[in-house]
Amino acid sequence: MSAVPNTPHPARHLLRAKGFVDAHYFDPDLSVNDMADAAGLSRSHFTREFSNTFGESPRAYLLTRRLERATALLRNTDNSVLDVCLSVGLSSVGSFTSTFTRTYGESPSAYRARFPDPRRLVQVPECYVRLYGRPARKSARLEKTAEQPASSVALTD
Repeated sequence: MSAVPNTPHPARHLLRAKGFVDAHYFDPDLSVNDMADAAGLSRSHFTREFSNTFGESPRAYLLTRRLERATALLRNTDNSVLDVCLSVGLSSVGSFTSTFTRTYGESPSAYRARFPDPRRLVQVPECYVRLYGRPARKSARLEKTAEQPASSVALTD
């Protein structure tokens, strides 16, 4: 029996579901049923095919995506562990912490402590430092031109 020519290979459906997870991992209500719907398969068939194709269950894949995003947020922001937990679609800080510790071998707080404060990593161009680092000069001429419409202000210096 030959395949129907316009029917995509099942892996494409599974890749569509993976893409759906990657785009919606932060949704706390995201379920295996949603992933199966994105793939156009029944839940049981989807779970079986996904596991056989990618070597992990859809639920494990979703959790992996959430934890990967959590590590990036812990490294690059100063958001609290609670905020990181909620922003990746998880609702229990306790479960997040225990799963994170089991996966990475250290708590989210300990993981964050190994990286520099993200505020130190922000690089501000020198021209902005000079511009905003100068004291504001108040003069009658500047106050007068500030009240005029921009089109009528003449630049004289």
